[in-house]
Amino acid sequence: MSNTGMNMRGKIIFYEDRNFQGRSYECMSDCSDMSSFLSRCHSCRVESGCFMVYDRPNFMGNQFFMKRGEYSDYMSMMGMRDCIRSCRMIPMHRGQFRMKIFERENFQGQMNELMDDCDNIMERFRMNDCMSCQVMDGHWLMYEQPQYRGKMIYLRPGEYRSFREMGMSGTRFMSMRRIMDSCM
Repeated sequence: MSNTGMNMRGKIIFYEDRNFQGRSYECMSDCSDMSSFLSRCHSCRVESGCFMVYDRPNFMGNQFFMKRGEYSDYMSMMGMRDCIRSCRMIPMHRGQFRMKIFERENFQGQMNELMDDCDNIMERFRMNDCMSCQVMDGHWLMYEQPQYRGKMIYLRPGEYRSFREMGMSGTRFMSMRRIMDSCM
């Protein structure tokens, strides 16, 4: 039985300045626009749970995965050019993980099913590209380069017909990783 919808207590604290200085904003759920709470955000502390942070409001722009820990100057650590503008809490998931990846948009072309991490779709499946997917179970991160490197995108259960239409034009996804409860 899957517990994807199970409530999970996550807590992240954002600070206006580096090294946990300046005004702060505590968040325990999704926040689509932090500008009404902080004028900028340059450091954060994840006290529990896992979060995706975005450099634009409404969960847009570059995405970064953050698990429990301190990020005193995440901009230099992660290569972000702008500060955090929105965040999404990743709910706890217990159970199996399943995702179908497709070579082309709209679930066309070669298809492969994943139930575990894949560090390189070219080597494992002889797939040159992944342009759409269906997430049946669990929460996943997809990376533009093999070995879980480069830009990433967070995927929760649902259908993703076109990464291009999601603002990921020109991005090729080459590796996938499950978001496991161990990061909680």
